[in-house]
Amino acid sequence: MMTVTFDFAALTPRERYKLLIGAVVPRPIALVTTISRDGIVNAAPFSFFNCLSADPAILALGVEYRPTGPQKDTGRNVRETLAFTVNIVSDAIAEAMNICAVPFEPGIDELAAAGLTARPGAKIPCPWIAESPAAFEYRQHTTLGIGNSREIILGEVIFAHFAANAVDPANHHVDPAALDAIGRMGGHSYSSTRDRFDLPTMSVDDWWKPESNKRR
Repeated sequence: MMTVTFDFAALTPRERYKLLIGAVVPRPIALVTTISRDGIVNAAPFSFFNCLSADPAILALGVEYRPTGPQKDTGRNVRETLAFTVNIVSDAIAEAMNICAVPFEPGIDELAAAGLTARPGAKIPCPWIAESPAAFEYRQHTTLGIGNSREIILGEVIFAHFAANAVDPANHHVDPAALDAIGRMGGHSYSSTRDRFDLPTMSVDDWWKPESNKRR
């Protein structure tokens, strides 16, 4: 296989960004709802987002600063209230999520503009989105300043809301078909999670079995 190499120290931030978002795919999308200390709700999507730990239940959110320098509403609200909610984006609310990405001025109700319904948080002041198949309420755990353009917010999940058809409460199994989540690709591209396949992790004994595809 022919390869092309890149020394990241020699690249511009934009060049690094294009390589990362083009290769690290698909990325889950967090439609984050926060509230300011004055009670103004904000909603914004982020694809620099993932689950990092189950005990404690920690998720990470990468929030870029505005091009002019100040924090975005999400980062500022989390610092002020120490709370945020991640709403998983299904195919059904993809267009609404995209409306929440419009760079509105502070104070605009993105949820109303997108036709989404805010429901009161159970443990935190931030609302969750009724149309989302799964929503997680967080307390801020740690916020890391990364360079001059981004901060990484670690949040601990303290409460969760699921659509009734998306989870089995007896065994906590989440139905991926009912969740119907979408992912972010490079540029303006997205992907669905409808095309799936199973590939169980093998034990060493499984790997040594003659019928194993791994053994040649």
